Amino acid sequence: MSRARIPNFYKLSVPERVRVIHEKGFLTDEDYLALAAGKHLLKVHHADKMIENVIGVMGLPIGLALNFLINGKDYVIPLVVEEPSIVAALCAAAKMARDGGGFQSVSQGTLLIGQVQIIDLPHPREAQSTLLNRKDEIINLANSFHPNLVARGGGARDIEVWKHVSPSTGRDMLVVHLLVDTCDAMGANLVNTMCEGVASLLENLTGGRVLLRILSNLTDRAVVRTSCEITLAALARSGHDPEQVRDGIILANDLAVVDPYRAATHNKGIMNGIDAVALATGNDWRALEAAAHAYAARGHSYTALTRWYKNPRGNLAGVLEMPIKVGTVGGQQQSNQTVAVNQRLLGAQSARELAEIMGAVGLGQNFSALRALVTDGIQQGHMTLHARSVALAAGADPAIFETVVDRLIDGGDIKVWKAREIIETVRSESQPRPEHPDTGQRQPDMVEYGVGHGKVILLGEHAVVYGSHAITAPIPLAIKCKVKDAEEGVTLIIPRWGIEQRLHPKQNEPDSFHHSIQLIIQKLGLENRPLQIEIFSNVPKAMGLGGSAAMAVATIRAMNLHFKLRMADEEINTLAFECEKIAHGTPSGVDNTVATYGQLLLYRPGQPAEMRIIHPPQPIPLVVGMTHVESLTAKTVRRVRQAWKKNNALYEEIFKGIDRLVLEGVRAVEKADFEQLGDLMNVCQGLLAALQVSSPEIELLIEIARENGALGAKLTGGGGGGSIIALCPGKTGAVIKAMQDAGYQAMEVQIGQIDA
Repeated sequence: MSRARIPNFYKLSVPERVRVIHEKGFLTDEDYLALAAGKHLLKVHHADKMIENVIGVMGLPIGLALNFLINGKDYVIPLVVEEPSIVAALCAAAKMARDGGGFQSVSQGTLLIGQVQIIDLPHPREAQSTLLNRKDEIINLANSFHPNLVARGGGARDIEVWKHVSPSTGRDMLVVHLLVDTCDAMGANLVNTMCEGVASLLENLTGGRVLLRILSNLTDRAVVRTSCEITLAALARSGHDPEQVRDGIILANDLAVVDPYRAATHNKGIMNGIDAVALATGNDWRALEAAAHAYAARGHSYTALTRWYKNPRGNLAGVLEMPIKVGTVGGQQQSNQTVAVNQRLLGAQSARELAEIMGAVGLGQNFSALRALVTDGIQQGHMTLHARSVALAAGADPAIFETVVDRLIDGGDIKVWKAREIIETVRSESQPRPEHPDTGQRQPDMVEYGVGHGKVILLGEHAVVYGSHAITAPIPLAIKCKVKDAEEGVTLIIPRWGIEQRLHPKQNEPDSFHHSIQLIIQKLGLENRPLQIEIFSNVPKAMGLGGSAAMAVATIRAMNLHFKLRMADEEINTLAFECEKIAHGTPSGVDNTVATYGQLLLYRPGQPAEMRIIHPPQPIPLVVGMTHVESLTAKTVRRVRQAWKKNNALYEEIFKGIDRLVLEGVRAVEKADFEQLGDLMNVCQGLLAALQVSSPEIELLIEIARENGALGAKLTGGGGGGSIIALCPGKTGAVIKAMQDAGYQAMEVQIGQIDA
């Protein structure tokens, strides 16, 4: 698959998108960490050096256009834009154009025109002739002002001399066009300096007086021509007749060719994409707008910048021709770190390549707009994105976000109050019916559910595998399971994950959870019982919050309730531990223990395991922050074991150090000494980092938590990703907001106060 093709990219969280782009090789390690930490953002003190009277910095979203194939090369294109639908439209257009070979884009030059106006001429025609005869002298003088540009292969190339009549005075005036190759710079300042530098010479040669000395933004010596082919097969995917869509786009473009009222909107759509790339790469979008519209009006009337037609293969073909003069070096690129990151992500090696990319973006944006207009109408895409904004404003969490958006669109009433109604409805639907306590105790006339608790480890990860203590606690995120008789086989249903599949007990399933279910069925002697197992999960997958253990406990309890097996908690815990061996290889038993008993515990593995309930005098206020990077506990446990075998004495000392922190932590919890507990958490994180189970994302969330008032913060669980916990008395709101502002999911939990 192409590097620029990333299926379901829009469904990922912001940190997940950044990570995927890094993994695909579009971001350097340094840029990845800067984006993840928000360190690429323009700082106020830098902004104060860029313009006058600065009072702050305003942000705009950076989105990525995927799927682009331009001149045979894959691109992920950064776009800075606030208007909904542009990014999604470009991704769709690029995907459809890819089927026809992608975009072919050619830049015909990098010349910029500088204009010098000469008035009060005694002999205009002789002056014009003199200037043309002395052009080498003029060019050499212009180049003397920028020797570095000449050394890079650029500089003034030629001059043109135009004669005009002043409408106000009726007198002739001359305009000298200085044609300058600015290489990879946009070149406005370069050309302006040259124009001012040659002014005295031009006055001496002509006997006139120089007035204006400035570049022209009509950059018609830097024209880009981009083409693409959209196959009928690609047009057919939307469910519309492809020939009708093709012919409709051609006719819609025809209107923009002959009608300036339509052409203005048509060309504005092209610039929606081009301006977004210009902003992302630090180029002057105003200059690009001026050039585009002036070029569109160069004939007898203002017209479209594109042409769409049916090619000999019967497919839709499009061509965009317009001036695009941009730069990849200069002040903006050097002073704004975000621009630098975007340019490296894009990977354009020259200003010409960047211009060719912009041409493809402009043509793709135009295609998407025309296709929408001649099929479902432009509003459908806008309404979809508007619904997403409304769902976000109403507080829809990631687990139900897409459902809320779909229902808003279906209902047509896209309002915040309506979104809140839908959120309440969806949340109630996601709970097993009828309602019952998380304890799973039988209620009169109610379906019985097995329940397993999610967990955090306050102190003691990894060392607990080697016999040390750990403090672990349940969190108010549970997994519930319901078992029903079926006609045949074993069917697993997990509505939130979109899973509904038949399990085959004798078949090796690739997923460890399927192996766990097979083990549970076998150990309970239920191999020949047709079952339907329905699981309702509120514990995020692979986030270090004990999801696999909670699911095993919930499933065992559901079997116990349905078949009236009268299993004690100790038996449930033992069987769940066997399931954890499948999931994690060499587990400590801490996850299944807290999933089973649902208590704040001091735990130590052994035969039997030691377990003591801890009673804090007041709830412990924690924030759980999720990195969105999967925590593969089996992998990190295996890595630590290999290091332990290689350097046993050193690692044993680290484990002993963690064990001492845990025992000190018990005393701090029992006294509600949060400052001491926070210090212990911070030291423990240092030791876990020494075990090499931390990650850049974990460290970033920890830094965010501490900077916003957390007394202590550390990873929880296996590490390598997953989640962190932060001790935040009186600061939970600030810490959660800071994490969410950075694009991460966060929630408050009160340890020692779990709702039954």
